[in-house]
Amino acid sequence: MKIITSGASYLDIDAYACCIAYAELLNLQGVPARAVSSAKPNSSVSPTVLSWGAAFHGYTPQVKDEFVLVDVSDYHHFDPLVVLDQVVEVIDHHPGHEPYWAERLGSAADIRPIGAAATLVFRRWQAAGLLPRISEQSAALLATAILDNTLNLTGQMTTELDIEAYAALAQRAKLAANWPERYFLECQAAIEADLQSALAADLKRFKAESNLPQVFAQMTVWDADGLLHKHRNEICGWMDGQGDDWLLNVIGIRDGQSCLLAEPVVSQQKLNRLLALQWRAAMAVVKPSMLRKQLLKLGLNFTPV
Repeated sequence: MKIITSGASYLDIDAYACCIAYAELLNLQGVPARAVSSAKPNSSVSPTVLSWGAAFHGYTPQVKDEFVLVDVSDYHHFDPLVVLDQVVEVIDHHPGHEPYWAERLGSAADIRPIGAAATLVFRRWQAAGLLPRISEQSAALLATAILDNTLNLTGQMTTELDIEAYAALAQRAKLAANWPERYFLECQAAIEADLQSALAADLKRFKAESNLPQVFAQMTVWDADGLLHKHRNEICGWMDGQGDDWLLNVIGIRDGQSCLLAEPVVSQQKLNRLLALQWRAAMAVVKPSMLRKQLLKLGLNFTPV
């Protein structure tokens, strides 16, 4: 049995969609597969997405199980059910662990700079000649994951492959033309309804060699300025409780910008080494918007002068 799973701390829409859609593809190809996760979906898996009823499977470990990792390649952050020596495939778009997996898995490690891991899963459906048989549910999930990870197809990491994949999947899923705005507004409403849980659900901790603030939270909403205006005090109070070196990246889809909030001076100094930023009241605006994985790549490539 192939177990399709992702990271340990949370399931964002990209991981959620990839697990479901890739398990469906493998089963169509006659390869027994299950989408499994011990992590909970975060706010990017909106109420409407949840209403589509995508089901993860229960899991009882078997000795001969093989693991496929989607939307994650850092083995420090795998779902705890994963047996590292039994990983047979990795599908990801996060930088930093390409040499490790290339040595272990060769071409079965598909880690490349692209907007969404969902696009790589779409390409597998396409290459198998089975795209006409994809379920509306899986098509909708993959399309929404591409929207989210490419910031409504406007993010700096967006490629022509992402745009092509979204168009094909949205058509198969019969998504409405206004789905992107509806989706991001739903995500914002879910975040504002339980802000601290939303922060915790998309927070990563980095070591010094990343050259980033040690505590790095991220959220994608429709109106970043509005969210920060209403909730800044609560956000800063909660982030202060996580450590004295932190950053929150609030990505605003409507305005196509990232609002970087970092009250600790040490955190601002780290970011100033990577980007030309102007800080006002502990906030800097980056336009076009940037994702955490882009900042991570800048940090990993940074060489002190």
